[in-house]
Amino acid sequence: MTDNTDRIEKQVVLKAPRERVWQAISDARRFGIWFGVEIAGPFVAGERVSGRLVPTRVDEALARKQAPYEGTVFDFFVERIEPPRHFSFRWHPCAVEPGADYSKEPTTLIVFTLEEVPEGTRLTITESGFDQVPLARRAAAFAANEEGWREQLRLIEKYLEQTEQSA
Repeated sequence: MTDNTDRIEKQVVLKAPRERVWQAISDARRFGIWFGVEIAGPFVAGERVSGRLVPTRVDEALARKQAPYEGTVFDFFVERIEPPRHFSFRWHPCAVEPGADYSKEPTTLIVFTLEEVPEGTRLTITESGFDQVPLARRAAAFAANEEGWREQLRLIEKYLEQTEQSA
């Protein structure tokens, strides 16, 4: 466990070429399949796009964990898209309380970076900015996303394995 309360960083080496991993994270439709969200349009740098939580389609056990949040709407604020190595967006972390207004809260920054390695592609996901989240929500949001990004690494890995034949 780390003492850092502002930043979560997770890594995985995926047995897939960087271009396939890039498509899985930067194409809103593909991202939604493994992440568990229907996104209302493409990811475009400098623009906002809404998403609606839906259970992932690549893992039944994780889909059951996501099911209570189905239908929750949130926004992605796309920061940068630099193919095929960097994709980043902002959001309100753990913004799942029905009826809560998170619009005045600071967002966290999520950065996906890709690096070619001999075994495939190293994906690093970093979420930072938790120290700016209101104190009443900070610890719970950090803990939820710490576990959530661990699960998302498993989901993208499964997605890439399941879609290998169609790539």
